[in-house]
Amino acid sequence: MRFYDRREFLQQSVGLAGLIASGYFAHEAESAQQAGANAPRGANERLNIAVIGVRGRGLDHISGLAGRHNCRVTHICDVDTAVTAAAIQRVQKAQGGDAPVVVQDMRRLFENRDIHAVTIATPNHWHSLAGIWAMQAGKHVYVEKPVSHNVWEGRRLVEAARHYNKICQAGTQIRSNPGIREAIEYVRTGQLGRCTVSRGLCYKSRPSIGHVNAVQQPPRTLDYNLWCGPAAVNPPRRNHPRNGTVHYDWHWIWEYGNGDLGNQGIHQMDIARWGLGKMELSRSCISLGGRFGYVDDGETPNTQMAVFDYGDSELIFEVRGLPTQAYRGATVGNVFHCANGYVALTSYNTAIAFNNENREQRRFGGNGDHYGNFVSAIRSGRREDLKGDVLEGHLSSALCHLANISHRLGRATPFERRNGALGENREANETLTRMIDHLRGNNIALDKTMLTIGRRLTIDVRNENFGEDNEANRLLTREYRKGFEVPARF
Repeated sequence: MRFYDRREFLQQSVGLAGLIASGYFAHEAESAQQAGANAPRGANERLNIAVIGVRGRGLDHISGLAGRHNCRVTHICDVDTAVTAAAIQRVQKAQGGDAPVVVQDMRRLFENRDIHAVTIATPNHWHSLAGIWAMQAGKHVYVEKPVSHNVWEGRRLVEAARHYNKICQAGTQIRSNPGIREAIEYVRTGQLGRCTVSRGLCYKSRPSIGHVNAVQQPPRTLDYNLWCGPAAVNPPRRNHPRNGTVHYDWHWIWEYGNGDLGNQGIHQMDIARWGLGKMELSRSCISLGGRFGYVDDGETPNTQMAVFDYGDSELIFEVRGLPTQAYRGATVGNVFHCANGYVALTSYNTAIAFNNENREQRRFGGNGDHYGNFVSAIRSGRREDLKGDVLEGHLSSALCHLANISHRLGRATPFERRNGALGENREANETLTRMIDHLRGNNIALDKTMLTIGRRLTIDVRNENFGEDNEANRLLTREYRKGFEVPARF
């Protein structure tokens, strides 16, 4: 099968050869300075926005910015020409028929000095590099969660934002909802006593993506070389009836995604860390789980629990992709266990506080505007105005990556030999017991199934690595493809 043809790629990527020949991105500092000189100076000047990736979340970016906050979406970018029509229509509807310029290669956007900011809704493996390239070219950045595909590149994204003095907002939009902000303040100020356990929940049904027996062809409308970007150009090995051979199900493939922990779960991980008031990684981490209930082409666990030790408190995260019941009223949400009760976040904008007798104490609610917050910070020039600064996004994304590293370094163990994996940790063992009950409730034959018990990882918090554990350290980053390397320094 002819999988990748160089000549065909160059024909599809309009102008790419010329961009490479001209050294399109060898002028980082100069480009940033020039673009900065062309940035809007006041609240009354229009912001020109480019949206990168418009099959999924990018459509929401358009709705949040096109024709709003004195912004115009002037450009959209996607490597798949089949998905741009809906984005064009959405822009035109919001902006009175004003159609955006469409490009396939994001690097062409970064050359355009009339673009002030970009939003990034690509697959995860592109998030950090696209954000860094944009800031090097003088653009402000809104980047979807997780802000990185691995821990190392997430820290580089933070460093780029600081070095180039750009506003960089993580797409953790729950942080802009006033009710949730009030609930977090309620927890952190000890209204129910000290919080000792912060729990994140991602109970979200994820059916099988199916199984194929051979490599598959990418869509003809998609520039697969550009889609892969920093990742290796390997042929896809999946083919979902709805998503096809490339789109969406990359979430469950390690080369591109981070499982549901780093997909839906990153939102709840961010809230869980926020509620504890921790601005660093945990001291240690361990993950237990697996992919249960079906055999398919997915690689990441659909059932997972992770325990993060912060010394004076702990963060416990749960992923369940099979049908399940709510925990204290939450499915995709959070629970903060405090000395005198608990607070349950039951949706993106609702939280309820209970005492130890399960009597409701207070209710929180209200929606915010994360895109508006991004634009306001651009106009003020103060990253302190951001509700989801890139540093917050990096730390929460990194916690997801740590748990996945533990899982990937784990050992397959019969369920009956799981005892002792979590030591004497009462809350963690209770979580594991509920996870096992959940699997039994989905008719998983545990006597014929193996549980992956991850490696317990000790973390050098200051350096964001695993000290002398070189095997684990290798999973903090990746091998980047030539031409798509994340810069090591700025």
